Amino acid sequence: MADERIGFAIAGCGVIAPWHAYGITHSGLTELRAVFDVVFDRAKGLAADVASKYGVPEPRVCRTLDELLEDSSVSALSVCTPSGLHAEIGIAAAGAGKHVLCEKPIDITLEHIDALVRACQDAGVKLGCIFQRRTSPLWQGIRRAVREGALGKMLLGDAYLKYYRSQAYYDSGDWRGTWALDGGGCLMNQGVHCIDQVQWIMGPVRSLYAQTDHLARSIEVEDVACAVLRFESGAMGVLEGTTGIAHPGVDHRLEFHGETGTIRVFEESIVEWNVPGVDQGEFIPRGTAGQEAATADPTAIGMEGHLQQIRDMAEAIRDDRDPMVTGPEARKAVEIILAVYRSSQQGQPVSFPLEQ
Repeated sequence: MADERIGFAIAGCGVIAPWHAYGITHSGLTELRAVFDVVFDRAKGLAADVASKYGVPEPRVCRTLDELLEDSSVSALSVCTPSGLHAEIGIAAAGAGKHVLCEKPIDITLEHIDALVRACQDAGVKLGCIFQRRTSPLWQGIRRAVREGALGKMLLGDAYLKYYRSQAYYDSGDWRGTWALDGGGCLMNQGVHCIDQVQWIMGPVRSLYAQTDHLARSIEVEDVACAVLRFESGAMGVLEGTTGIAHPGVDHRLEFHGETGTIRVFEESIVEWNVPGVDQGEFIPRGTAGQEAATADPTAIGMEGHLQQIRDMAEAIRDDRDPMVTGPEARKAVEIILAVYRSSQQGQPVSFPLEQ
């Protein structure tokens, strides 16, 4: 019954909000009760679109965040605002007794992330973050293969993230490409998904050395970044990111090399499974694909991953367990990115954990 579903709201009705609206209306466990955006017409448009597209009751359109948080029918909030506002809004939601599901990155500073984690713990509410590629059987299987030693001792874990975003993309929102609200460029916004995947698969990073710059776009933050990583396991890795290459960008690549095996992935397809004596099907069902990649278009991603994470969040609330990606887990990718920025600024290697 609809009244048994968990009431969700969305704060921030921009580019990614429709993915949350889809997941909320299709999970079977949740219902979209309210929406809010500082641009009222944008929130109104999302509400009307959801009702007409999915045949569900039109959610309430709130003029202020306080109005949304005072709604007793709302138990959980999807935070889809600019990245630098995630913790601020999440903390307010926790204070109102609402569970919090943040878009990536969970926020752009460790101080803000830690404050959000504490606020949710103190309020006894769940905190989750969207990293939808973790829901994919493809990436789950690769992680299991690496972690269970199918590739032997790990030597390298690499990510090559070469995307295209036009100047018009950055000019489309005054928060884009700024330190204050975007928190970074090609790594913090576009690259954070694959950075999360690399550390999720390879394990924690021990240290790194990096350089960054903005060479192609008129923005404050980086549109080119290169880093050499050293994982706690002793393995190494290369991280390359950009949003400045020619349209439409190129396939992102993640590569995992051990003493006895190699797995290489272009976009969301395995192009090399060279693991002697180990059939790919032992870890990944045949025909499995990952989440689509937004090489040139930030909206060119499927909605299934968001749906799965929203359903998981609802189950976590219902069953009183942790969601798939907790606040501390989502913090790890941001810490790596901030270490890249610090290394570039200081011109020297940086070790983990970062001193705040």
